[in-house]
Amino acid sequence: MKNMTWLKETYITHRGLHGVYQLVENTKASFLAAISRGYGIELDTNILKDGTVVVFHDKNLKRLCGVDLALKDLTIDEIKSYKIMGTDEQITTLEEILKLVNGKVPLLIEIKPFGNKKRHAKTVSELLKNYPYEVAIQSYDPSIVRWFKKNDPQQIRGQISEYFRDSTMNKPTIWALKKMIFNRFTQPDFINYRLEDLPNPYVQKAKNRGVLILAYAARNQKALDYARKAFDNAVFENFIPKK
Repeated sequence: MKNMTWLKETYITHRGLHGVYQLVENTKASFLAAISRGYGIELDTNILKDGTVVVFHDKNLKRLCGVDLALKDLTIDEIKSYKIMGTDEQITTLEEILKLVNGKVPLLIEIKPFGNKKRHAKTVSELLKNYPYEVAIQSYDPSIVRWFKKNDPQQIRGQISEYFRDSTMNKPTIWALKKMIFNRFTQPDFINYRLEDLPNPYVQKAKNRGVLILAYAARNQKALDYARKAFDNAVFENFIPKK
């Protein structure tokens, strides 16, 4: 039996405690700040050319490192030469962050669907086998969620979704992802839906079936209070919530 109580009860920071204290997302500093307050940590992972899984949101270094390079085309040695702008920090590996957190707070790991998705999922799964603490994985990509259902079923897995209003995907794909049609095959343990797109009938249907519902990202106390009352919990960012 999977213990998902922490997903309901823990206050979870979006990409670490960034947006306050002048901290930058997905950095060691933002994670340490979250740990100091007892907040769970949501973080993002990407896979490099050499198979290393790193903690980074974008598929490209341009926004946060100022260079127009795709992570899938870089090795760990190459990526270590770049600093995250506004900090003295390098991009960290997931392995390094697991050692840093070491069970102090729960982790919600988003697996980005860029690069070699199967290798990415498998590498995260292997790393988590040596991490006996509260953790869950999630992804926008149903094929990644399905990989965990087939190959690592004991791992808590979640489907992320939204209305994809600004997406360049074709309309049938958007329709299927928005309605979470693939959930019948992937059977996620929880859903994490964009707060601006809630409530909606697709999430309500899952909620009626007893699926745990999270929302992202609450950016003020009012939004967080609403999400925690209407659903099970929400990932928050850019403020310090009142518990």
